[in-house]
Amino acid sequence: MPELIAHTPTRDYPIVIRNGSLKQLGSIIAAYCKGRTAVLITDEQVAALYLSEASQSLEAAGFSVHCVVLPAGEATKSWDQLNDLYGQFHQAGLTRIDPVVALGGGVIGDLAGFAAATWLRGVPLVQVPTSLLAQVDASIGGKTAVDSVYGKNLIGTFYQPVAVIMDPSVLHSLPRRRMAEGMAEVIKYALIGDLDLLKMIEQQILDLEWILERCVSIKTGIVSRDEKDVGERMLLNFGHTIGHALEKATGFSRYTHGEAVAIGMVMAAAIGEQLGETEKGTRERIEHILHRYQLPTRTDRSAEGIPEAIYSDKKRLGSKVHLVLLRKVGQAFTRPITPDELTKIIKEVWPGD
Repeated sequence: MPELIAHTPTRDYPIVIRNGSLKQLGSIIAAYCKGRTAVLITDEQVAALYLSEASQSLEAAGFSVHCVVLPAGEATKSWDQLNDLYGQFHQAGLTRIDPVVALGGGVIGDLAGFAAATWLRGVPLVQVPTSLLAQVDASIGGKTAVDSVYGKNLIGTFYQPVAVIMDPSVLHSLPRRRMAEGMAEVIKYALIGDLDLLKMIEQQILDLEWILERCVSIKTGIVSRDEKDVGERMLLNFGHTIGHALEKATGFSRYTHGEAVAIGMVMAAAIGEQLGETEKGTRERIEHILHRYQLPTRTDRSAEGIPEAIYSDKKRLGSKVHLVLLRKVGQAFTRPITPDELTKIIKEVWPGD
């Protein structure tokens, strides 16, 4: 597959999408980083599959490699783990020209990215996403963050990597639930503005490499026009505002990120229909698509605390939350909503309430 270039005001960087690129990791990174000390960060699940291959490739390219293996799961995006990473950077002697390599899914990419952005006021970051969700979405665009008691991803920064390296062949090792989680993000891209992609999804014609290139192209185009998420890029948050609130309300343990986003997309369609902003039948169509990919479409948790969690989301601008809704499938827009209106509409559409 071709190498894509992400253009941002901060920097332009390559996105390599190539089967077997994990074996070439060291030589690819060496072309973009002057330093030869690398801190390779991953989690326990990915380490068992790919750490040896990745570290050997880096060593073969002349890097001194310091490996850090963290627990898998959303709980890893914490202040404690962040502080531990700073200690590892210090121990490795990381300088401003030495890369941090994030090998894993969205959690590792977010945490390692935030650590790289803040150590020495910024060291080179290389994203090596190993999940479908991270390859189509999380590794692109420079968002990094840790979670806190205040909510998901409220503490973070925009920090563009020097390169993103994707090996589609690693996706074959993902369990069904993790592939489904990634498909939630793919479905999101289709719903907000790509009817050709939506047609492929509804017909269940899954050319994985084509999907990767399509989603990456969509996101890099949007990020190039709105790096800091204040305009067009907000559309990429379709399903995420409610999804993040649901993740927080369930302790970041009941749903994967993609599952929460799937429920969030259904709820966003329901809100839009209730407000008269979304074409009738959109919610039902989205539910049908999500069911095909074994993704949840509703929760049995009550709506208690959900409006408050939504209102604390980073998409709030001034006194209003900017929800991403659909006019119809393929046409997304942002809709400002007040706290009172939000609480009322949530109670009206929330399942079981």
